[in-house]
Amino acid sequence: MSDGFQYFDIIFFALIAVFVILRLRSALGRRTGQERQRPNIFSRSTEPDDQNTGKVIHLPGRGDESEDELFEKELSDIGERETAQPQSGNDEMEEVRAGLMRIRTADPDFSPRYFQSGAKSAFEMIVEAFAAGDTAALRPLLGDDVYDEFADAIRARLAAKETVETAIVSLDSTDIVAAELIGNTARLTVRFCSQQISVTRDEEGEAVDGEAESVVRVVDLWTFARNTRSSEPGWALVETRTPD
Repeated sequence: MSDGFQYFDIIFFALIAVFVILRLRSALGRRTGQERQRPNIFSRSTEPDDQNTGKVIHLPGRGDESEDELFEKELSDIGERETAQPQSGNDEMEEVRAGLMRIRTADPDFSPRYFQSGAKSAFEMIVEAFAAGDTAALRPLLGDDVYDEFADAIRARLAAKETVETAIVSLDSTDIVAAELIGNTARLTVRFCSQQISVTRDEEGEAVDGEAESVVRVVDLWTFARNTRSSEPGWALVETRTPD
């Protein structure tokens, strides 16, 4: 009889162990330990932020439209917004639309709207991390070459015993101005127009560049890239420049 109870106990505890393992796998997910995970800020898991208010937009009637219909609306919205910019022309926008469609063909989950929302978040995170000299925060967001450039600039700043204080007063626009698919790699260039306050101080706390109360309009062109065959949703910043 005691052997029967002991056998029942073994089965009971084995079932508990299986249940705990399944719950842990569900909560933590799976990792191979070989990939470099990027922040999932380009995901469709949440609606994109409104660029003016920072509030979440809930799109009406979304459940009644197919993914293809939503994509066409996103292209139309981008076209209307971009042609309103003095720097943009119809030919340029046609090239952007064609590039976005090629990327969409290679990656059916790609959404220009969600990408722009993620690009906005990435811009704010990268600007703040660079000013703070936080290379750990920068590493998963940057391509290798851009990371090396940023890390070198941070090391030079530390060697000079200088600090940088940067605040993004407003991010006025986040617009896709170029889109291309090279092999399996998608590349999207975004024009960020922002109002910033940035000042560099020496070890005595004196300003050596910029003014603490001066708001400056900054225009950046950042290019993000992603392997469309990768399971990672994140894009890496691979090039930065300013308009000519």
